[in-house]
Amino acid sequence: MGDINWAILAPFFIIQLILLIVAIVDLVKVRETNGPKWLWVLIIVFVSMVGPIIYFIFGRRQR
Repeated sequence: MGDINWAILAPFFIIQLILLIVAIVDLVKVRETNGPKWLWVLIIVFVSMVGPIIYFIFGRRQR
């Protein structure tokens, strides 16, 4: 584990953090979602990088 190349992994962590923040901010701002908001918070936070992507594809209501 000590030989991890952080220069390669750092962009993935940064992208994951940005996706998480943008998804949570969007979830707070949007009025209605497909399903309860508390469930989307759990999906966004605990499903790693895929959670925010799932929210943006399936969670937002189409206008």
